[in-house]
Amino acid sequence: MSAQEGKKAPAFSLKDQDGKTVKLADFKGKSVVLYFYPKDMTSGCTVEACDFRDDFGALKKKGAVVLGVSPDNEKSHQKFIAKHELPFPLLVDDDHAVAEAYGAWGEKSMYGRKYFGIVRSTFLIGPDGVLQKAWTKVKVAGHSKEVLAALG
Repeated sequence: MSAQEGKKAPAFSLKDQDGKTVKLADFKGKSVVLYFYPKDMTSGCTVEACDFRDDFGALKKKGAVVLGVSPDNEKSHQKFIAKHELPFPLLVDDDHAVAEAYGAWGEKSMYGRKYFGIVRSTFLIGPDGVLQKAWTKVKVAGHSKEVLAALG
């Protein structure tokens, strides 16, 4: 099951790095860039987060909110935010239920070993709560610029 473009985005309610509950409904009237990444402090995830950080002003100007999601806990998110001065919340999806609802959880393979984990994905949700664009199997380089371009 995964979120489909043109359909209502799956609702969610997750805790952020400070334990505050964040719901999709909180952002009615704004575009939401919801990006799923595998792990705090790893190389690809750091580049991706820092690109969203660097483009944050431009994204915000276009009326967008950025939310990062991974299975990491609040403490890990706090360290990641502090180390890289991330201006947006990171949400805790420890049971990966939200990742599954969006189709961002699946089988992966590393060094020939198969396992389940976050499939790096980004979803652009319109101000009306409808999924406008889905990027699955995201390539980190230049990704935040693609998202910016999609905001028009």
